[in-house]
Amino acid sequence: MTDGIMDIIKTFLDGVGVFFVIYLIGYSTFLFLAVVVGSSSLYRKRRQEKLKNTLFHDYYVPITIVVPAYNEEVTVVETVRSLLALDYRSYEIIVVDDGSKDTTSQKLIEAFDMHLIRRPIRRQIECQPEEFVYESTAQKVPLTLIRKKNGGKADSLNMGINAARYPYFICMDADSVLQYDSLQKIVRPVLENDNVVAVGGTVRASNNVQLENGRVKHYQLPRNILACMQVLEYDRSFLASRILFDKFNGSLIISGAFGLFKKETVIAAGGYDHTTMGEDMELVVKLHEYCVTNEIPYLIRYATDAICWTQVPEKLGDLCKQRRRWHIGLFQSMIKHRSMFFNLKYGAVSFISYLYFLLYELLSPFIEVFGVLTMVLAFAVDLINVPFMILFFLIYAIYSSVLSLTAFFARIQTIDLKISVSDVLKAILLCFFEVSFLRFVLAFVRFTAFFGYRKRKMQWGRIERKKIDLK
Repeated sequence: MTDGIMDIIKTFLDGVGVFFVIYLIGYSTFLFLAVVVGSSSLYRKRRQEKLKNTLFHDYYVPITIVVPAYNEEVTVVETVRSLLALDYRSYEIIVVDDGSKDTTSQKLIEAFDMHLIRRPIRRQIECQPEEFVYESTAQKVPLTLIRKKNGGKADSLNMGINAARYPYFICMDADSVLQYDSLQKIVRPVLENDNVVAVGGTVRASNNVQLENGRVKHYQLPRNILACMQVLEYDRSFLASRILFDKFNGSLIISGAFGLFKKETVIAAGGYDHTTMGEDMELVVKLHEYCVTNEIPYLIRYATDAICWTQVPEKLGDLCKQRRRWHIGLFQSMIKHRSMFFNLKYGAVSFISYLYFLLYELLSPFIEVFGVLTMVLAFAVDLINVPFMILFFLIYAIYSSVLSLTAFFARIQTIDLKISVSDVLKAILLCFFEVSFLRFVLAFVRFTAFFGYRKRKMQWGRIERKKIDLK
């Protein structure tokens, strides 16, 4: 190899090195600030509750809980039972069966003594037509089952919104369970400010967690190693970035497993988009755009103590399907609303939130894979300091692990969960593997998500479900 080519490669590698140092410093600084702000917010909130300096009320905003279900015969009955046990006065439950091929509807009809009714549904948002409607009046609150032609999760949510009787609705997954006081806590921001149009809750992994009447009877980390690492990942994500974005009304995503929305605003904005795989994020970004464009005062909040327990994948194949879907949904949402990028009209949402999701979520797998290929090139031409590279990686991994553990233990302590010594040791051990191994596996999955994108862009993939432990 000639000296000229070597000089070009060296200059290229030097430039790449400077870029990655800046990129990692930016991400590490953001993660540090996010975890510090998140942890301090949780402890301050916990202290206020102990001092009785929080809003305790006897006022209830009527809420419709919409549960979209497709082939959920294993979990849907237990999910509805958990919803009927919620500590809240005024709500209704609507399960939308999206043309399931299993016995989802039959299980509900038999379990809750439901009866066929004739009920017209006004379609304020376009959705597939209903096939039949069942109701049960023998329960604590009104329970409705709507069976419709298959159209996807977003289409099912739109049907639920159309059928909702109340001004606010909650969307959640059919494999999830709300904690007994979740409705009281997720509605609190609405009672504090009339301009709130959406509130996101906290999602935690329910694998190996025993729940009784919406209360945690026994908590332990999942026995499955992959699920355990996701617990650490979820706690870091929900504690860190979401609390920080909440400080400046910059939240761009509310998990599809648990979110509260103002019905009239969502209808005015056009409802859920059935052409995207990330309908949860797309709706939130759409609400930002709609409210700013129409000069409507609004807030999108995050309720740290409103908890939803959901199953996380225990098989690597299922996890890859999930993350591929999430990444394609992120791409579709950001492309659709790209006019928000570096747009003064949207303020911090444009210059902080959108930029963060672009650099550290959407483009991160490409940047990380490019970095690995660059290291291979540098090694091949003997232009890499291997001991320094290993040291740099270890410092990054330990730094990320410490922040992950801070988020995990802050969450455990502030919601009064107790874990065993073995779980403490498991968390400490696995957090290193989560940031150094699982992160790069999922980066590769997200990097390859666009291979065959046009052909598979709306294919969700089936993820194995297990019966929820509600002993």
